[in-house]
Amino acid sequence: MKVLVIDGQGGGIGKAVVVAMKQRKPDLSLTALGTNATATTVMIRAGADCGATGENAICYQCATADIIVGVIGILHANALLGEISPAIAAAVSGSEAEKVLIPLDRCGLHVVGVAQQTMDEKIAEAVATVLRLAETPCNS
Repeated sequence: MKVLVIDGQGGGIGKAVVVAMKQRKPDLSLTALGTNATATTVMIRAGADCGATGENAICYQCATADIIVGVIGILHANALLGEISPAIAAAVSGSEAEKVLIPLDRCGLHVVGVAQQTMDEKIAEAVATVLRLAETPCNS
């Protein structure tokens, strides 16, 4: 099971996802992918099993991922203050992986029908979804 956690800027949300996942399922292998070295380092220090940085690494890893976790902006070119390149957005959206997206309205994307939650509640829901997907024999 190949689970990617993608984040940018300071890596804080990715760090929180990694910590929560490792607390719930320590043996689940997580790959931290940062749009910058700071984000990658923060996620690795939080317990990710391995990590890589930059557009090429993210695009390459998305091609063979089973589950991709991140804020909804990873689907949107130029989100995260421009850190999500058009190539990254295309790689994430084009990946056959299950996508577990944390809604944030800071990326200019407003998802209706989503209840207002704290970031901790959103991360807990994302982690529960990843763990449910990871237990499913076939992610089709």
